[in-house]
Amino acid sequence: MIVITSPDEMTRYAESARQSGERIGLVPTMGFLHDGHLTLMREGRRQSSVLVASIFVNPMQFGPGEDFARYPRNFERDCAMLERVPVDVVFAPEPAAMYSTDAQSWVDAGDITSGLCGAHRPGHFRGVTTVVAKLFNIVKPHLAVFGEKDFQQLRAIQKMVRDLNFDVEILPVPIVREKDGLAMSSRNAYLSSTEREDALALSLALRAAREKHRTDPCCAEEVVFAATRVLKRMKGVEIEYVEGVDAETLSRHPSLDRPILIAIAARVGKTRLIDNVVLNP
Repeated sequence: MIVITSPDEMTRYAESARQSGERIGLVPTMGFLHDGHLTLMREGRRQSSVLVASIFVNPMQFGPGEDFARYPRNFERDCAMLERVPVDVVFAPEPAAMYSTDAQSWVDAGDITSGLCGAHRPGHFRGVTTVVAKLFNIVKPHLAVFGEKDFQQLRAIQKMVRDLNFDVEILPVPIVREKDGLAMSSRNAYLSSTEREDALALSLALRAAREKHRTDPCCAEEVVFAATRVLKRMKGVEIEYVEGVDAETLSRHPSLDRPILIAIAARVGKTRLIDNVVLNP
């Protein structure tokens, strides 16, 4: 496994690999890896002959007062985990290498980013789609792997790829959970033991939504209410939103004749957590 920090060097490596007939897979991450990330890596490994993992805490997707400075980082540990996959290349640039001081160009995926997390984190998805577009241009992957836990991010990237004709296949991977149901996240490291127990309310709420949808699927609002009721029972959980939207377009007022996404964002202590489930007709 080699580590590359220069975008130009990464592009030269990628162009050489493509000329040699290799199939490049990319798994973009912000580091502080866990088994959920490694599941993405293993899928990328199966689908490609050269696997690149990027580790880049992207400042452009953090808003004022968010946790950019304290976002957990452990590069040596991450590399040890990636070697076991194995990953071929770790692309780990510094922010100054990715953004010039006078950079003013952005990629915006439009309406699909306006609701859910987009309504609560202005500018977040513009930062995400911009950095992913840059990674696609630098790494030149044939395929890129993304987890469904960040479901709105996944849909925004898929839309960007379609709208801008990126020649890259997007591979979604289902949410990876702890044995007790908590969705794996780097931000789980912030949780105290008590908060960790409180955080289970998110997956329990989604289980309640799934059961309501299975037994009495009258309307999306009732399914959302079933999830909300579970969250409100937990004093340590502050709800940011619980919504049911069309799983493809993320538009509100979904039809139960189509797959719907039940998405949750909540704060447990000072930690913002997200989770979701897609319910099929």
